[in-house]
Amino acid sequence: MFFNQLKQAVQQDWEAYTQHDFLRQLAMGTLPKESFQYYLKQDYLFLLHFTRAWGLAIYKSQDFPQMRYAQAGVNAMLDTEIQLHIEYCRDWGIAEEQLIKEPEASACVAYTRYVLDCGLRGSLLELHTALMPCLVGYAESVDWIMQQPFTVLDNNPYRPWIEMYASPEYREAVQLAQDHLEQMATDTTPAQQQRLIEIFRTATRMETAFWEMGLHQLP
Repeated sequence: MFFNQLKQAVQQDWEAYTQHDFLRQLAMGTLPKESFQYYLKQDYLFLLHFTRAWGLAIYKSQDFPQMRYAQAGVNAMLDTEIQLHIEYCRDWGIAEEQLIKEPEASACVAYTRYVLDCGLRGSLLELHTALMPCLVGYAESVDWIMQQPFTVLDNNPYRPWIEMYASPEYREAVQLAQDHLEQMATDTTPAQQQRLIEIFRTATRMETAFWEMGLHQLP
């Protein structure tokens, strides 16, 4: 599978992302509440730009099936994901007004604008490649969490977050994204593949920086 080729090509960066200390502390239930709240607020801003990237994917599409796939991404974000995130933030004492007014951290700016730049300057395949670390990485991060002896679910305040990304619904979305990437990457040249690997590597490193931002509450 092409996605596995991407992941293997950047294995060290991928493991740094999906096995980050933010996740380790989250799994143990020891992650500071303030760090998680900061992450949630920045993730709201990330979702805003992530939705813009799916909208850009509609524009970059060359046929209706591609447009419908991207439209489904936009619809999922606008109709479901963002509202769920707002409600989850409320459970953590964060009002929607706070989310709207939250200054965007440097890591969030760098990551989201990089993804959008991939779409603006590059191909539709390059844009979808830049989106993949977020889509698949959260699922694999939770897989890693569930395999660790230090993971504690009972009385862990972060258990709902873990279970959300372990859910069958999320796994179905991940599989759909991987299948779609596989179809798009058919017949890519070695030069194109190398370009996609570098995009995937950079986006993966941006995800690691996002964990760092949350863990240390970096502006």
